[in-house]
Amino acid sequence: MQPLKNIWLLGVKELRSVFHDHVLILFVIYAFSLAIYSGANGISGDVNNASLGIVDEDQSILSAQIVNALLPPLFDEPVQISASEIDQTMDDASYGFVLVIPSGFEADILAGRQPEIQLNIDATLVIQARIGAGYIQNIISSELTRFMSGTDAEQSLPLTLKTRFAFNPNASSVWFTGMTLLVEMITVLSMALTGAALIREREHGTIEHLLVLPVTPFEIAVAKVWANGLVIWLATLLSLIGVIHYSLNIPIAGSTMLFMAGVALYLFFGCALGVFLGTIANTMPQFALMTILVLLPMNLLSGSITPIESQPHWLQVATLALPTRHFVEFSQAILFRGAGLDIVWPNFLAVFLIGFAFLTYSILRFRSAITA
Repeated sequence: MQPLKNIWLLGVKELRSVFHDHVLILFVIYAFSLAIYSGANGISGDVNNASLGIVDEDQSILSAQIVNALLPPLFDEPVQISASEIDQTMDDASYGFVLVIPSGFEADILAGRQPEIQLNIDATLVIQARIGAGYIQNIISSELTRFMSGTDAEQSLPLTLKTRFAFNPNASSVWFTGMTLLVEMITVLSMALTGAALIREREHGTIEHLLVLPVTPFEIAVAKVWANGLVIWLATLLSLIGVIHYSLNIPIAGSTMLFMAGVALYLFFGCALGVFLGTIANTMPQFALMTILVLLPMNLLSGSITPIESQPHWLQVATLALPTRHFVEFSQAILFRGAGLDIVWPNFLAVFLIGFAFLTYSILRFRSAITA
């Protein structure tokens, strides 16, 4: 029982060190609260209150009908401008979209001709530019059909297409982005805290003090893993309930405890990776640079940003060796689709096996690094 007691006492010592580092604690609080909240609301692929200018040279019933259909929350209240103001307002980024309805537009439609409507788009908006252009085109087409038939387009068609969005009824990017940021923060902080703790011991010279005690390198490494992992686990639980569920109003479809059990398994890998990088880097700046080199490909290939299916086939197979891919898969399955253990157990098993293997390797490397 002495090794377990040593691991417990070393872990408590590590927790005291973490909580006495006020800057580190503030960073953890920020990462799991404000960073997730602001990122979820600020990084959006939706069109929301897009600025819209209107040059209505026709001043007809049809043109007014089109303008009145461009309503919030997709677009701000349309602003009537003149044709001479288009270039200046687009250069000043006053409007993301400027719609020009030419003179005689309604008369040409009634005469069976095909007049053109000009849509000027500020393409520096990128995502909103493309999606917003599609929305405007659909709105104009719908209003033209309604004007020509005198009724709604849906009623004039022989069938009605009903679209159902599963697991995200409003297709809100906030839901997806909030969950994605939480998963990324778990990966980043589990690596950073454990690796930084090891580097801090080395820079302050306290690692030599530990080695003269009747403890083994294995006990030192495991103590750092469970102590820093516990901090991240508690921060994740509070963030999931306080930020994700209550502040961002994202419903949690599945079991919170099942997700947290998966987080605990994943933390073995994240903390082990921090130990591994801590044995390679000699200083904190080196550790920070190595963390960036490791985190970027792990996050990009995990499926949290882009679907796994969009990657080349050989790369899809290679990502099976990444715990981040399995972590993202079971996180989305539990939190969005309400999946149970009977569905996500293969991902749990993969995370456990990869994490355990990497933890074993990291501890062996840690032992050789500090005893060399």
